[in-house]
Amino acid sequence: MISRPRDLAGRMAGRRTRDDGYLRETFSLPREKARAKARDFLTRYPKQAYMSGVESWRELPDGNIEFTMRRLRSAD
Repeated sequence: MISRPRDLAGRMAGRRTRDDGYLRETFSLPREKARAKARDFLTRYPKQAYMSGVESWRELPDGNIEFTMRRLRSAD
């Protein structure tokens, strides 16, 4: 089996569990739908209460935007 750095990174990411109190959701949508989804997410989970935001994003070769939104589990 030929291993590439990308394969190793994928395996390591699969093992990692984040226990930092955030819930994450990843989406892959066309640009305009991605903007609308992010706005909707931030409206439902305001930054002041949930510390929500876009954690990461990238443009895929097919033109879609892949992005990860994060928020705290609760505002209490």
